[in-house]
Amino acid sequence: MGSPRQDDFDPYSPAEIYYGSYKKTDRTRDRLRTYSVDFERARNVSGWGDAGSLSRRSRVRRGSLDASRFESSKFLISVVSTLRRLELQEDTDGNFQITIEDTGPKVFSLGTYQLSNLLQELYLTQSYGRRMIILDHARLNENPASRLSRLVREHFWKELTRDMGETGIELAFRKDQGSLIYSPANAPDQRKFYTELSHRRPELGLTVVPMSKNITPEYVKSLADRPGLLALAIESTDNVSSPMDGIRFLPYVTSGRGHDKLHGWDTCFNVLGLLASDRVDLAKSSVEHICFCIRHYGHVPQVNRSYYLTRSSPPFLTDMAMRVYDKIKYEVNALEYHGLWVTALRYDPATKLSRYRTGGFGIPSDLQMELRETLEKYAAKYGISLEAFIEAYNSGSIEDPDLYIFLMHERAMQESGHSDSYRFRGSCANLIAINLNSLLYKYEKDIASMIRNLFGDRLEVPADMCTGSMPVAGYVDRSAVWERRARQRKLAIDNYLWNEENGMYFDYNIVNKEQSSYESATTFWPLWAGVASPSQAAKMMAQSLPRFETWGGIVASTEDSRGILDQDRQDDHWDYPYGWAPHQVMAWVGFYRYGYDADAQRLAYKLLSTIIRSFVDYNGIVEGCYDATRVIDPHRRTFGVNSADFQSVLRDGSAWVNASFVYGLQIMTSHQKRALGALVSWDDLARIELKHQLMSRVSTIPVYPLFSKLQRRLQVNRQPRRRAVRK
Repeated sequence: MGSPRQDDFDPYSPAEIYYGSYKKTDRTRDRLRTYSVDFERARNVSGWGDAGSLSRRSRVRRGSLDASRFESSKFLISVVSTLRRLELQEDTDGNFQITIEDTGPKVFSLGTYQLSNLLQELYLTQSYGRRMIILDHARLNENPASRLSRLVREHFWKELTRDMGETGIELAFRKDQGSLIYSPANAPDQRKFYTELSHRRPELGLTVVPMSKNITPEYVKSLADRPGLLALAIESTDNVSSPMDGIRFLPYVTSGRGHDKLHGWDTCFNVLGLLASDRVDLAKSSVEHICFCIRHYGHVPQVNRSYYLTRSSPPFLTDMAMRVYDKIKYEVNALEYHGLWVTALRYDPATKLSRYRTGGFGIPSDLQMELRETLEKYAAKYGISLEAFIEAYNSGSIEDPDLYIFLMHERAMQESGHSDSYRFRGSCANLIAINLNSLLYKYEKDIASMIRNLFGDRLEVPADMCTGSMPVAGYVDRSAVWERRARQRKLAIDNYLWNEENGMYFDYNIVNKEQSSYESATTFWPLWAGVASPSQAAKMMAQSLPRFETWGGIVASTEDSRGILDQDRQDDHWDYPYGWAPHQVMAWVGFYRYGYDADAQRLAYKLLSTIIRSFVDYNGIVEGCYDATRVIDPHRRTFGVNSADFQSVLRDGSAWVNASFVYGLQIMTSHQKRALGALVSWDDLARIELKHQLMSRVSTIPVYPLFSKLQRRLQVNRQPRRRAVRK
């Protein structure tokens, strides 16, 4: 058999199949599934014959397509000339995109969405070296929700996948102009590989730095002038053709375009999306990397860079691990819990709750540009240049108590994952945050469940894993201990963080000894963790949810809490009016946990509708976050690496927005999915569903008693009258 023609393929095949080297695949769109008898033969009674005379060819799809079978149009296209004409005629602002803001004549007889798809497909074709193609019209007119879901599953995850092998190291060094790899003391295989790589590829300038076993703030400060990458997990393999036989560097998904490193709390939401996309392999390897970080660095750094060694990520490991593995390594979870979150630095003995607070000295390397304006004021205070001030402060020759406190709160805010918010600015290290303690409550409940169900309620902890209050050796852990910790934390959360009057959880300031008044979307995290009682959940749904719900789902904070903006007080990333995927997904899961399925579906629809609207109108864009209050261009006021500056075709998107989209589709009804693909707003969909409900109620009014009564009256009237008999 010869090579199949391009028009033999499913029009929704991945680009490497549709435009790349041909490989015969199933023509899914041509499969006949549910059949009925052809109408013409059915009319001719004599043509029926016996059952065997009905051949397969006489059967067609049941329903509205019975009369004729849909065949999509196909076009023979010259790639270069069509692409050039399309750019000149339709891309009127010259940004290599076709959006609703372009004012071209649209003489291609296609709408903005189809034209932008055509532009993207032509650029994809060029990347595969094709000069002529047969393009199926169905590929241009694909349902938007189906198209984005397909791109996430087949392309975006692939483009966002990285590893710390030779290729990954070369890419990271080329972007960051770095050359250092920090290898943990008890990770000999990583050190051996990178040492061999430095000898084999001297042009990389790679230097392998063995790390100290005792990672302290003082040690991390000594690395400030030599920032580098932190080694990640590997696994044994049977492959003997690699530079280092028997070793494979596990892949992971980075946060988005422009990033190449492992990001801590992004990984939890990436795992949700990977599992929803049937990429269990990537989900497992992501969890392995998190476990490696905890085992070797004591926590999960925000990013696997050396200057994050004193700054952790929000603790999501138990939830990720329980989703991926049937049996996991419990001791890694306990190591992070005892060695980080209940230590003196982060644990408040008065409230018996934890807070975000990091160690560290000096001005963090990753914050020097972001805090430049503030640091210039301190440099002016001492009458020296900014560079001289940073060097003097980091060396300890200048000590400024005010700057120390400022940086302490900045580091804590970065550790929270909410890297820019008026909620935490200037006070984060003093706040008992509801989101952190919700996560720790779930840690305690999850570990109790693991010990009880996986270890027979008796777990002997290895000596090298004993930390905190555990003895050095011979320690046996039981589920009752962790259940007791969870109950104590819930009591403390109810006492210090729950506000009965407002029906909401707030942070607690341990210095002022009062609740914060800042209203944050993390108030719904106790629902995700199972902390809230049913009555507290009901109050939150009735009183709190209306304060956060907007056109695009849930906003990061209320407008009143954020406050008035002006020239000197600009909006922050994690405040109103922005809607973030982590906040929304946590709320959906929490609402489902307490039986508020309809609310979860409504909010999922609102976020996905926002994502799909920008995707359709703006050349396939997928942002890292959205302005949840804007209807037309919700991506417009956002910032970060996934902004609308890409050219021609987006190949990756934002990892946790990708994840929220495929995960959100799973909790929506089929009717809602169809409406989403048709770009129906939630308000319009709600009116349609209300109309259908009213009509269904009318149709179910019991009419049988009325009919029976009327029938009896008619029967009485039909009976012949008896004539009176004269006496």
